[in-house]
Parts: sequence; C-alpha cells; structure tokens
Amino acid sequence: MHRHVLEAALHGDETVRLEERATALDQALVVGGSRLEPPVVARVGAVIDRVRERLELGVDHSVVALVGGTGSGKSSLFNAVCGLPLADVGVRRPTTSDITACVWATDGGALLDWLGVRPDRRTVRESLLDGEAEAPLRGMVLLDLPDHDSIAPEHREVVDRLLPQADLLVWVVDPQKYADDALHSGYLRGLVGHEASMVVVLNQVDTVPPEVRPELVADVGRLLQEDGLTGVSVLEASARTGEGVPALRERLADAVSARSLAARRAGAELNDAAVLLSSQVAPREPAPADLALGGVVDTLADAAGLPAVAGAVAAVVRGGSSVTPSFGPVQEDSVALARADWLTAATAGLPRAWRQDVAERVATTAELRLAVTDALAQVTVVARRSVAAAWLTGLAVVLVAAAVTIGSVALGSGFASVRANPWAPAGALLLLAGAVVALLASVSTRRAAAHRRAARVLREGRAALERVARGRLADPTVVALGEHRQTRELVDAARA
Repeated sequence: MHRHVLEAALHGDETVRLEERATALDQALVVGGSRLEPPVVARVGAVIDRVRERLELGVDHSVVALVGGTGSGKSSLFNAVCGLPLADVGVRRPTTSDITACVWATDGGALLDWLGVRPDRRTVRESLLDGEAEAPLRGMVLLDLPDHDSIAPEHREVVDRLLPQADLLVWVVDPQKYADDALHSGYLRGLVGHEASMVVVLNQVDTVPPEVRPELVADVGRLLQEDGLTGVSVLEASARTGEGVPALRERLADAVSARSLAARRAGAELNDAAVLLSSQVAPREPAPADLALGGVVDTLADAAGLPAVAGAVAAVVRGGSSVTPSFGPVQEDSVALARADWLTAATAGLPRAWRQDVAERVATTAELRLAVTDALAQVTVVARRSVAAAWLTGLAVVLVAAAVTIGSVALGSGFASVRANPWAPAGALLLLAGAVVALLASVSTRRAAAHRRAARVLREGRAALERVARGRLADPTVVALGEHRQTRELVDAARA
C-alpha cells in the first residue's frame, strides 16, 4: 500500500495533511539553514514540535480552556458547564497553579499528561446515567486555568504555557474588570488572526440591571475591535443562576462537532509559522536573463586586455608590427567590477542573508583574477605572417623582375628587334599586371589571415573567460538560488 494511503487509513487525511505541512516547514528550516534568522527558526521549530506532539496524541479531542482574571467567576462557570462541582471556587480556591480538567467520552490520559494536568484533578464527565445528554460535547477536554492576573508568577506561567496548546479559548470577564489592560495588552492583542478560536463570556450578568447588559456587551465588543479582533462572539452568562450556560454549552458543542478544533488550531499555527518563515525568502528568484554571463565576460575581457591582444595579433599578421603580443597583468579593479555587477544582478530582490551567502560562495576578486590569468595562459596566440601572403608577395617580385628583364632586352635590341618580336612589350606589361594582382592578393590574404587569427584569439579567450565565470560565479550562485527556491516552495507547501 502506498505510504500516503496507509497513513491516511491509520491517522485520517487531516492528520496526514498536517504532518505533511509540518514536514515541509521542517525541511524548509534545514534547507534554509544559516540564511534564516535564529529567532524565526526557533519560533517555527517550536510550532513544528508542538503540532507534532499534538498529532501524536491525536486530534480527536478538542481542548477548550477557560481563561479569566481574579474574581471573574471562571471556576464557577467551569462547574456550571460540567454540571459537577469540580473546580475550587471563591475562598476555597487553592493558591497552587493546578489545572482542573473535565473530559467528555474518554479520559484522554496521554493528552492530559502532555498538558500537565495532575491525575487527581481529572474527571470523565459522561456516565450511563447521562444517557445521550452529554453527547454534544463528546470529544471535548475542558480546562480551568489559574487566574491570568494572579500575583503568583507561577500561575501566569501556567496560563502562558497552556494558551498555545488550547484549541478554543473562552475568555471569562466580569462587569467590573472586563476592560482590564492586563487582559487586553497582555493577551488579547497578541491573538489577532485567531478570532475563530476564541469566545468571550461576560459572566456575572445577574449583578447588573437587565437594561444595562446590552450596553456592557457592546462595550466589550468595542474593546475587542480596538484590540484588532473582529468577529469574536461575546456571550452573556451567570454561573450562579445558570443564565447563559446552555447557550455557552451549545457554542462549545458547535465548535466540537465542526472540523476538529485541534486540527484547525494546528493548521492555523502551521500557517502562521509559514507566514513568518516566508519573510525570510523572496517571492521569486532572479530571472534567467539576469544570470547571463555576457556582461561579465565583456568586463573580464577588458580587464585582461583581450581585445588589445587580438588587435596586436592582427597587426603582426598584416605585417604592420613585429612585436609578438602577450597577455599582461589582469586589472584588479575591473575584475572586482565584474564580480560586483554579477552579484547585483544575480541576487536582486533576495533578503540580505541570502545575498551574503551568494557573495561568500562565489570566488573572491583575488581568486577570480588568478583564475582569469590561468585561463588566458592556455589560449594559443598565433602571431606570424601568412605563408600564402608571403608566397604571393614573392610571386609579385618574380613577375616584376621578369617584366623588367623582358622590357630591358627588348629596348636594348632596338627597333628592329621589337618589330621582329612584337609580343615582348605586351608580355612585359602582362607580367607587370600579374605582379599587381599578386600584390593585391597578398594584401587581401594578409588581411583575411589577420581577421581569422584575431577572431580565433577573441573566440578562445572569451570561451576561457566564460568557463571561469561559469565555474567561479554562475555555478555557486545557481546552487544557492536553487536552495532559496526549494526553501520558498517548501514554505508555500506548508501554507493552508
């Protein structure tokens, strides 16, 4: 059986998909490596570990945490929802940082161990006496957390540890302290984007006149809007009278019966981690045209004096110079310019760490200069005059000499000799014409040979420089950009 099908059969498609997304993020961290900021790596790694721990425990349970400040009646509301006096309330509430849990249908022992709930503070809610009365909440783990505004730091530590583990947060506030800054600035404003996993309960509404309640609810909603939270449900309740408790239970039942809250929370966390990690990569890599080597080769050719050497070869072949050309020292400034231009084009738009990585992978200016020198030392510089042109020049000289000889003999023999051999002057003229043609052919041959040999030096020199540029600049850059592309694609795969 295919691995994906097998895992889906054992864990469900939701779990398999979440694991695939977590794996994609994990691989992105590995591929991105040192190009990713350590704080980002730490945060994303923590999300991956947390999600995988939850997936190992299964996503069949939905963890709902009641969170509130001192005097909000949170524990009384917990007991009202459970229908049992499980959590300590009022003056009987202990000064410890214990968490109380109520589980519907199964005990979820492994999950509660992971959440840090002591065995003596766990209760399985359903029994035969309940029949199907508690069935709507089946699969829910309800937690009563310590007060988030407690003066005991260990209480806040427990709250801060458990909040990221909960699938649904029920913030319990009271009419006197619902605007407490410790709640809004300390917690709620940091949960923008997680509105679907939150509900606010205005508890103790029995302590205010009925005509004032709508105004209080509206004010709670206004404060949530100011916190940047939109669409968060605000419910009224009274744990003492039971008012609003059925509505809260119905809200919890709707959440549990929908797609697994655990799966939704895990998916949201993975998505947030992917968004965070996407800030470490560019939306795309430089276009292939930006990686063309033509400009770099041109600059390196000028730095090495390649056009000048080719021109000197042409001059020698044409006969205008007798100095054998050779490559001189490669100009360091021009090599540095070629390297800088390459890095600018090849890393355009990349984050600083990725640009720095490419700069460290490609050859330094000194290494590139040495490579250019070594490569051009292997280029054959042929700077000798054309043999064919020399033969043609010699032929012209012979023809001129023959014409002069014939002309001299004819003139020296007098008029009678010319009448006796009328073709002698014509022959001399033909020989002179042939000499002119030979001289013109010699010049043309020298020029053609000069062009061919100069072009060969340019061709072989540029080929050598292109090999240097490719091996020392392009190839390392392509590897780095490939890792950037792989990281970016893995981050995209991890998004919802």
